[in-house]
Amino acid sequence: MEQTGIRLTVDAVVFGYAKTEGVSILLVKRKYEPFKNTWALPGGFVLEDESLEQAVTRELKEETGIAVNYLEQLYTFGEPARDPRQRIVSVAYFGLINSSMYKELHAGTDADKAEWFNITNLPHMAFDHTAIIQAATARLRAKIQYQPVGFELLDKKFSFADLEKLYTALLGRDIDRRNFRKKILSFDFLEKLPEVTHPEGQGRPSNMFRFNKKRYDQLTKKGFFFEI
Repeated sequence: MEQTGIRLTVDAVVFGYAKTEGVSILLVKRKYEPFKNTWALPGGFVLEDESLEQAVTRELKEETGIAVNYLEQLYTFGEPARDPRQRIVSVAYFGLINSSMYKELHAGTDADKAEWFNITNLPHMAFDHTAIIQAATARLRAKIQYQPVGFELLDKKFSFADLEKLYTALLGRDIDRRNFRKKILSFDFLEKLPEVTHPEGQGRPSNMFRFNKKRYDQLTKKGFFFEI
């Protein structure tokens, strides 16, 4: 029997980052029709007794085996023909995670496989998930220029070179390294640590830093404006 009415789903664009691999996106291979054996974003139907946030958290755990601390609602996608089964509206989220901590993924429920894909080399996608990824990428690139959300992607302790490399990868372009360093340090939400890192080959040892979220929150309450 043909289904009628509108149903609600959630989809998650999870950005991962590892120093050796750059920026990647978490995808799952669909186990069932429609789009069987095609790569897609993790997601699924919202249950009657759960919130949208609970639904996207559950789907990520079931289909990939991971938990994402930073999840933000992105946009609602509701083109009538976006899903061949029936009229389905999806609320998309984007998340940030250090992918080097999640090398082993565990697919489940209607996902046959879960895998990280470099953002510059994504496969053919099911539904309208290419458009959802494009929207999430544009939002992230805009957001990191006024809010330091990218620190979720780094190790707890990092060098300034690591931070520069992250921003270059996320923005998809080169940055003015000298100006970038000056601005970031002027905000005073990085703590310089007594530890140093020794770069490969020639080069001076570099200080290690960590992000002080409490300090950042205090600055924002005072009307602080972050801009890169």
